[in-house]
Parts: sequence; structure tokens; C-alpha cells
Amino acid sequence: MSHSDHYRKLERMYRGAPTNRYYEPEVSVGAGAATIRIRVKEDFFHAVDAVHGSVYFKALDDAAYFAAASLVTDVVVLTASFNLHLLRPVAAGEMRAEGNVLYRTRSSVLAESRLFDEQGELLAHGTGSFVRTKVALTPEIGYL
Repeated sequence: MSHSDHYRKLERMYRGAPTNRYYEPEVSVGAGAATIRIRVKEDFFHAVDAVHGSVYFKALDDAAYFAAASLVTDVVVLTASFNLHLLRPVAAGEMRAEGNVLYRTRSSVLAESRLFDEQGELLAHGTGSFVRTKVALTPEIGYL
């Protein structure tokens, strides 16, 4: 299987995840990199009419996760830890998270991600540690 095939299978797996029916994100996976786009909805707002930090976390974690997963072609990786820094609010438009791998060992991957608004302003950033599991990438989990 080519690297490109692996990236497309990861994208299909992501789109098929039940949680994404609610958030309706878009995903693009490449070599050690991934981009997640989420259109802001009022459903995401906290009491002060801006997107709740949980949506920031989802976008940042997903982007870093799929950047890490792009380098692991046999098993699922899981988020072991994620450090998040919220910088500014957003209440409209589209959020774009860009993830990139920083470091890789046999058993884990360290990746970072940055979240931007439509004007390119940095909203948040984070780093995550992702570890290999024993769960094979198979069609049964949406990897097809």
C-alpha cells in the first residue's frame, strides 16, 4: 500500500467516526501532517457567545493525532497526553487546525498543532504524545 493510500484511509476513518456527525469537520492527511477544518456553529458556544474550549481541543488533538497516525501504518495510535494553550476567542467563520510531527520513536510520536481563525490569527496551540496500540488498522474500524 502506498503512503497516499494510507492517508486516504485515515481520512475515511475520521469522517466515519460518530462524533464527527455533530462537528462536521473536514480532514486532510499528509506525511507527518494533517489539517482539520471546523465551521463555527452557535451550538459550540459557551455562555459568553464564543466557541467552548472543548471544540478547540478536538480540532487541535485531531490535527496532531492524524499527523502522528500518518507515520504509523499498521496499528492505531492513541492520545497519551495533550497540552493545550487557549489564546483568543472565536465566534464565527471557520477554524483551521494544522498538525505536524515533531519527534518519533518506535513506540510513540510527539506532534504539535496550531488553531487559526479565517483571518489567520492564532487561536490556540498544543502538543500531544501519541502511542502505538495493539489494535490493527482494519476495515472493521473504518480504515478502508
